[in-house]
Amino acid sequence: MKSKILIITAAVLLLVSCGTQKSGSTAATTAPVAETAKAVVLTPELEEGKNLYENSCARCHKLYDAKKFTQEEWKPILTRMQKKAKLDDTQMASISNYITSQL
Repeated sequence: MKSKILIITAAVLLLVSCGTQKSGSTAATTAPVAETAKAVVLTPELEEGKNLYENSCARCHKLYDAKKFTQEEWKPILTRMQKKAKLDDTQMASISNYITSQL
């Protein structure tokens, strides 16, 4: 009798745990779709700025979301990082334009 109760309990727990995971994955799938709808279409110049930002800045530290700082806060950060990343003014303008487009 006890073995039947254990088997039924195990079966119920298995079904409940599977049901919980399924609804959790649905929420995870829905979130990126909402973010994609907000995405800005990048021109070739902005795409270049994005590539420079991702490749130059990520060499030394994690990339920050552009919205983490205001445009005024980004200016001194980018100025300071330009020298460390050894980027010319054209490359920095491209990165700055990309970040501004994401705000």
